[in-house]
Amino acid sequence: MTSHCVSYDLAEALLAPGEVAIVGAGPGDPGLLTLRALALIEQADCLVYDRLVSREVLALASPAAQRFYVGKASRCHALTQEQTNTLLVRLAGEGKRVVRLKGGDPYIFGRGGEEAEVLVENRVPFRVVPGITSAQGCAAYGGFPLTHRDHAQSVTFVTGHCKGDGELALNWQALAVPHHTVVFYMGLANAALISDRLQFFGLPAGHPVALVERGTTPEQRQVITCLGELVRTIEEEGLRPPTLIVVGEVVCLAEVLTQPVPEKAIFASGETLELARERIAL
Repeated sequence: MTSHCVSYDLAEALLAPGEVAIVGAGPGDPGLLTLRALALIEQADCLVYDRLVSREVLALASPAAQRFYVGKASRCHALTQEQTNTLLVRLAGEGKRVVRLKGGDPYIFGRGGEEAEVLVENRVPFRVVPGITSAQGCAAYGGFPLTHRDHAQSVTFVTGHCKGDGELALNWQALAVPHHTVVFYMGLANAALISDRLQFFGLPAGHPVALVERGTTPEQRQVITCLGELVRTIEEEGLRPPTLIVVGEVVCLAEVLTQPVPEKAIFASGETLELARERIAL
């Protein structure tokens, strides 16, 4: 089968030696990459990537490209953020064409802004390519919108994970309002606090919540629950990161709007169509 590369005319310019592209890899499904992201990935001499970048996305790069894993999980970092910053500056200084791949969008809870600041300080040329953030991808694949004229006139993206061991200090009163969607990234560890604070400031225990684990990937799981049952649901379902917590009336639309998963998206690695159908039927 012949391989076809994306036309580089889609990019503003070819990635130059010594330049860094901070690229949003989307929430997991490689079909959600932007054309510009794909063009840059194909040009890269080096990929510096997070743990939420899928294997399918990494496979789009040249086999000759060096790969540097800098993934972070709670209290478990392959490299610290400072070490990652240093790595980007070093690779650029060596004249490499560097693509810094981040799950979702690099400027939405992706620390892309911090890395861009370091590149500016070290006079490293860079560009930023936005990506579909996890909230958008998980909502669309989960069958519910984030806003809706009848159910939610606004949406807020919130980090559910605090820096270091500090307290998750949020404006809970502003979040605990009806007809509003709140998406908590990295919120599983603070689910009890989220449930308690939102109820304390006025949302009822029955207020709907969607939990979307590994959204847009073949391993996606979704559970609809409510604030009062949030912690119990997470424990009983054995949900693990990455899981988004989506609070709001819009999640109830999942019962109406959820579509069958496209057959091309349900394959496990190396799985045939027949085996995929058999697995789903079980």
